[in-house]
Amino acid sequence: MKETFKIALIQSDLVWENPKQNLENFSKKIDAISEAVDLIVLPEMFTTGFTMNAKDVAEPMDGKTVAWMQSVVSKLNTAIVGSLVILEEDNYYNRLLFVEPSGTIQYYDKRHTFTLVGEDKIYTAGVEKLIVNYKGWKICPLICYDLRFPVWSRNTEDYDVLLYVANWPKPRISAWDALLKARAIENMSYCIGVNRVGVDGVNCEYSGHSAAYDVLGNIMTSITPSKEETQITILEKRHVEAYRNKLKFLDDRDLFTLK
Repeated sequence: MKETFKIALIQSDLVWENPKQNLENFSKKIDAISEAVDLIVLPEMFTTGFTMNAKDVAEPMDGKTVAWMQSVVSKLNTAIVGSLVILEEDNYYNRLLFVEPSGTIQYYDKRHTFTLVGEDKIYTAGVEKLIVNYKGWKICPLICYDLRFPVWSRNTEDYDVLLYVANWPKPRISAWDALLKARAIENMSYCIGVNRVGVDGVNCEYSGHSAAYDVLGNIMTSITPSKEETQITILEKRHVEAYRNKLKFLDDRDLFTLK
């Protein structure tokens, strides 16, 4: 078990529907990280922006972006996580990939598709929650709109880290801030959120507010809003264990079944 866990949060602008350019940009940002980290976190749909033009940008699981992710983790001996548009068996998915240094891939398909812009009509919703066991840490990775649904993120698995990758728009950024903090408090876990910045191809503006919160809801990062920035934060296993053992709030959870 690794007692400390170092995460690099990359808050970035995205070039609209241009995987080649986005991968080049992220390669430069990753190369600029000056210290070893355990995990690199990229935004939602980090190769394209939040597009509904799935047929024009979708990739297979053996495509260029997955190969790029495997190359990054092999070179740096770290893990990387982010979501992209995947085509599989004639279905499109907003799929989060968690790639370990060995090249092993675990994935999560976004459960709550964003009906306001018709994501539900383009992308097939996921049905299974993912808990990644990595270096003795249990990580629950989710995607953007999932943040609004606390039942789905409910910590019944005793995970240590709840992680969201997002394209969360500027007009509703106060909800992003509040919900990230709330998810940390109610689940007694670290909560990490990585959001993009800039303006996308449908003129939607994003202001970042990427952040990490501890189990008491204290913010641990100071990433500049609306700017491209990479920040590293260190998580401590004893922080999670100490407060869970002392306060025992998770022991008082209501029991119910999610349908």
